Amino acid sequence: MSLVYQAGTLNTTALTVPNLYVQIAQPQTLALAGASSSQLGIVGTAGWGPVGMPLPIGSMSDYIAAFGGKQNKTTDAGLAVNIAVMQEASSFVVVRVTDGTDVAASGMLDGVTIQAVHTGSVGNGIVAAVTATGSGFALAVTHADLGATTYAGADWSAIMAAVAQDLNALVKVVLPETVPAVAAANVTLSGGTDGGVPTTAQFIGQDSTVRTGMYALRGQGCAVALLHGVTDSTSYTAQAAFGTSEGVYMIAVGPASDTVTNAISVKAASGLDAASVKLMFGDWLWWNDDANGMMLVSPQAFAGGRLAALSPEQSSLNKALSGIVGSQKAGLTGSSATYSTAELSVLFTAGIDVICNPAPGGTYWAVRCGHNASSKSTMNGDNYTRLTNYIASSLAGGMGAYVGEVINDTLFSDIRSTLLGFLSSLLSQGILGVQNGELPYSVVCDSSNNPQSRTALGYVQADVAVRYQGINEKFIVNLQGGASVTVSSASGSVG
Repeated sequence: MSLVYQAGTLNTTALTVPNLYVQIAQPQTLALAGASSSQLGIVGTAGWGPVGMPLPIGSMSDYIAAFGGKQNKTTDAGLAVNIAVMQEASSFVVVRVTDGTDVAASGMLDGVTIQAVHTGSVGNGIVAAVTATGSGFALAVTHADLGATTYAGADWSAIMAAVAQDLNALVKVVLPETVPAVAAANVTLSGGTDGGVPTTAQFIGQDSTVRTGMYALRGQGCAVALLHGVTDSTSYTAQAAFGTSEGVYMIAVGPASDTVTNAISVKAASGLDAASVKLMFGDWLWWNDDANGMMLVSPQAFAGGRLAALSPEQSSLNKALSGIVGSQKAGLTGSSATYSTAELSVLFTAGIDVICNPAPGGTYWAVRCGHNASSKSTMNGDNYTRLTNYIASSLAGGMGAYVGEVINDTLFSDIRSTLLGFLSSLLSQGILGVQNGELPYSVVCDSSNNPQSRTALGYVQADVAVRYQGINEKFIVNLQGGASVTVSSASGSVG
């Protein structure tokens, strides 16, 4: 009788019985999928939703269903999502922060407490109504933004159990010691509050068993992230450390109405000098919000949203931004004051970027430099941080499959093939580019960098070199004009 085995489970050199042995080999793939480079992490305040828990959001309607409507606060996460959506960003992870004084809304129905499952002022709009049905009673819980659900039961204990089983319930039922009979009634919850403005420490959060604040974004696959409205320079180095360790491009900002001189001195005093942070100058922007009217908002979500919408080899430099009505420097009229070349030069030299109008391409709002906060000219471009993080995340996400394999020439070949295939796909998609006819990458993984003395200890090394495409920042056109100029044309004379 023939025998069937999974490949690798049968020692074919030790067979003693004549038979047919079938080994099933798993389909082998040497392809490496790229990591996501479009997810934007936002840490901010909200009037509803779980605190410190990262929630994936795909649109403003998703945000409203999870966190309620936007609020007229510079730290509001919904405002950041809305602005980023206008810049064509479409994938978010949102973390709500509070100062700890927030209160959940509640109401009473004949001695039974109906309490919102989350704290915040949005819970004050929840309506709970009990009606009689043919088989008992129904508790209908409704909210204009958060949705509606109905729970059935013969008594309050049954209704409470039905609510408890719903993981998306807006309320929880708290029964008194003596449970009353159910009767038709309704109540609008009240008393919910958002608390005060969270501190910088609460935005940064805790990196412990239960992560909060910024650290709740750890492992969420965000390519870009921001602590919305946080201007405290003491947070810059913490953001840089997180961005470096997690492969996230952090968008930081200075305080509103900042001056160029102050911004430069504050950055220097903070110790920030890292490619993992993009520091925006504190020239805040006017935004005409559809819910709250004209607002002065942080430039973070504009820059972060635009970067999240771009391919990782791109720079934010000179890319048009949507929804900006004006800025503190330019005013609401649009162009009453612009930045001088001297102002821009000192800002960019210090590693601080700014959104302004006009841009090199015309009269529109755009990020003016496209640099991060690093002082190293070889590392200070948006494209360096984004593309490095993208390639590193892609390798980290797929190359681990080779751990545990037997070390031989076949393994070296498979590793090279996987890496070269991935880099070749980047080239074909324009993320990498050919210059002077040369491939922009190389991979070495063979006996030359894996001697027996190392492989005997279980080490395998692959050396990957990748040349990025530069960004055209200083475009020079040489013009020679005059009646005495001699012009030669390869196409001949006009005739």
